[in-house]
Amino acid sequence: MSANVAIIGSGNIGTDLLIKIKRLAGEELETVALVGIDPESDGLARARRLGIDAISTGVQGLIEHPRFDEIDIVFDATSAKAHAYNDQMLRPFGKRLIDLTPAAIGPYVVPSVNLDQHLDAPNVNMVTCGGQATIPIVAAVAQVTPVHWAEIVASIASKSAGPGTRANIDEFTETTSQAIEQVGGAAHGKAIIILNPAEPPLIMRDTVLALVGEDRKDEIVASIEAMVEKVTTYVPGYRLKQAVQFAKVGESMSTLTNAQGPLWKVSVLLEVEGAAHYLPAYAGNLDIMTSAALGVARAIAAQKVEAGAK
Repeated sequence: MSANVAIIGSGNIGTDLLIKIKRLAGEELETVALVGIDPESDGLARARRLGIDAISTGVQGLIEHPRFDEIDIVFDATSAKAHAYNDQMLRPFGKRLIDLTPAAIGPYVVPSVNLDQHLDAPNVNMVTCGGQATIPIVAAVAQVTPVHWAEIVASIASKSAGPGTRANIDEFTETTSQAIEQVGGAAHGKAIIILNPAEPPLIMRDTVLALVGEDRKDEIVASIEAMVEKVTTYVPGYRLKQAVQFAKVGESMSTLTNAQGPLWKVSVLLEVEGAAHYLPAYAGNLDIMTSAALGVARAIAAQKVEAGAK
């Protein structure tokens, strides 16, 4: 028994997701339709070649599709503003939405941290590419000792940032900052994104800086390494770029964190290489989003199978 899905958004993320699901060979998920608004988009053309229905009239066209009632899960790979509209249109029909935009209508989900907590939610939010890459590290540190402050910097190739990403820069920083606190467990969170125009394009790089009040280096490193292994089960190109760094910063940061006494800064440098199923390998920022969303959909499908067996 597989779950039927539809994908809204025929750009880079939606098309990569389409191909990733196709690679599962229908074992867990079957794509009913790819939805866009540009009849000439490469994504819709690829869907047609794969024998998947291509809808060019947006969410209304999906609702009017003959197999709409059979669809269990809808991925939204559009933009934060478009997702708000799509959610409003689909909610009366009881479809499960997996939101790959920073709209943050539903609860945040980072598979390596809280996959099982929101599988029954009608709309789950995949945060952002930077959030998917860095929140697991913040959570790993928080499992050992309280994180008073966590700041992340996501650096991605300009060529991997399409119109949706560029339109959502403000939402990226706000949504990621909130999720660093709500999912990562930091008392305060901050997020920065950098679009790097270098040629040839560089692989996604992420920096995580966390301030903690305890000198528990070995335990923190062990927790981070275990978390990296967990993330690589669904994002094989996710890795530490170098050893975790520690530096004592004294009491000068106390006003920033409201912490008492000296603090330690934990610095983690990450690299995310894409699987190159559709997007180039340097577009790890997009690959980690589609891989994370796919992981959530597979968990929902498995839950459906389990429920059907009872």
